[in-house]
Amino acid sequence: MRIAFFDVHGFEREHFERANRERGHELVYLEPRLTQATAALARGAPAVCCFVNDELTAATLAEIARGGTSLVALRSAGYNHVDVAAAEREGLTVARVPEYSPHAVAEHTVALVLALDRKIHRAHARVREGNFSLDGLVGFDLHGKTVGIVGTGKIGKVAATIFAGFGCRVLSYDVAPDEDFARARGVAYVSLPELYAESDVVTLHVPLTPATRHMIDDAAFARMKRGVMLVNTSRGALVDTRALIGALKRGHLGSAGLDVYEEEEGLFFHDLSDRVLQDDVLARLLTFPNVLVTAHQAFLTREALANIADVTLENVTAFEQGRPLDSRVVVRPPLLDRAPAALAGPDP
Repeated sequence: MRIAFFDVHGFEREHFERANRERGHELVYLEPRLTQATAALARGAPAVCCFVNDELTAATLAEIARGGTSLVALRSAGYNHVDVAAAEREGLTVARVPEYSPHAVAEHTVALVLALDRKIHRAHARVREGNFSLDGLVGFDLHGKTVGIVGTGKIGKVAATIFAGFGCRVLSYDVAPDEDFARARGVAYVSLPELYAESDVVTLHVPLTPATRHMIDDAAFARMKRGVMLVNTSRGALVDTRALIGALKRGHLGSAGLDVYEEEEGLFFHDLSDRVLQDDVLARLLTFPNVLVTAHQAFLTREALANIADVTLENVTAFEQGRPLDSRVVVRPPLLDRAPAALAGPDP
């Protein structure tokens, strides 16, 4: 089957080529993001393969359907960028990668925590300039601190396990608590307000839904203890960035580690080093010495990329052969219809 890949990066291609050796699909790599303006590039391709920053709006989906596409293969777990109801109206099947490597994202979460705590990013910059002073680099022992895990899907559980291994007190919140996991790992499920109030570190591992959009806002920051560290490796729009900046300016928020940003579309995954950053909110955020931003790279391990490529192409192969797709793979409107009631659940 001919597959039009949009928004493709070099680090992905080798894994898709390897996964395709025995499947024999025709892989067509396209640099632009999939939008209504670029949808014509997919004409004649029965399948399109998309990433998180592609714009799968009703207009885009209608355009690719007119061009002969019948399958939208997402190389991601999250699908908040897809108008799933419109896809169904157009007769398009939407398939995702429900999981790839929870360890990749969880370990990046912990890396951000440790880097912020011990000021690794600032120390590295100093040493490269010949400044070996230790002033301003004092951190804290992670051992004994309280870490709040918001969302205990696969990623949240791995993160909780790692933090427990550091000797942290781990609090969790989820709409569907896994008490067996909690007992096995010494994790305590609490209410969201209690998690905010008691945690020294709060880390987010929930999908983006109407209910979770801007769940971290002024009111949420007000419930958190002064000096708290916030880490988000899930979806950018979980955090109200202007509220985040306000909390940083007041000194209420001690530090923030962000692998995602609510307006990252068109910025992340691209080299813009020779241009002036036009996003004033992100530019302001990057001025804070106690903020560490990475460009949506938490998933970026060899193991995760290999799994994404393999599952994505297996979804295409099954669709081509008329085999039923796994229920966790196919994205349908009822999944979204239930989402607004949830503040946690499956990992993004």
